[in-house]
Amino acid sequence: MMQKNIDCEKCFESPDVIFTKLTPEQLNFVRERHSCAHYKKNDIIFKEEDEPIGLLVLCEGKVKVFREGVGRREQIVRMVKPFGLMGFRALFAEENHIATAMALEDTVLCIIDKDDLMKLIRENSDFAIGLIRSLASDLGFSNRRTVALTQKHIRGRLAESILFLKETYGLEDDDSTIKIYLSREDIANLSNMTTSNAIRTLSTFSSEGVISINGRKIKILDIKKLERISSLG
Repeated sequence: MMQKNIDCEKCFESPDVIFTKLTPEQLNFVRERHSCAHYKKNDIIFKEEDEPIGLLVLCEGKVKVFREGVGRREQIVRMVKPFGLMGFRALFAEENHIATAMALEDTVLCIIDKDDLMKLIRENSDFAIGLIRSLASDLGFSNRRTVALTQKHIRGRLAESILFLKETYGLEDDDSTIKIYLSREDIANLSNMTTSNAIRTLSTFSSEGVISINGRKIKILDIKKLERISSLG
């Protein structure tokens, strides 16, 4: 999957990526030494217990990160959008990955080798602080999701998941349709419920005029009501 000389320029040029903290010389160093990897839809990027290979920056595509529980049922713990970072918790902890990452569509990753990453961290405190902030943000998100998934009822969990997908991936040109198309099983795994419960609750939301569903597309019709369902839990 990994190749040299594949264009990852989006990752170097975007104002939303961590590389903006690097000096011009350090950015050239990364450009010369990075690897770029292409993955097809449903390809595994890394698995639980794999050893981390470096800092992974998502240049294009969408990725889900999940763990397998009882009966091999998945629990989605993260959804990654372009210019998001992956794999660095295990990298910094010097542990193997505790989750699996899968491409939800054709995906391009920029990969920075561990030794090169550590060199940049030692040389550039702004870059190091940026990574710490990303890790802290991920930890805060995980804590909030843990509370929501354990304390909210089914309707609240599903409403929160739909709002989370909206905030993460945005809306199409109609300002209503979420820019990611998940299977009912993935929506259930994101919301900590069975697939049958997810299907039934989505149908209820549709009949109440909160959303409309067209295949895997979800259109938000009443954002205020969706937010109210989520906040009530």
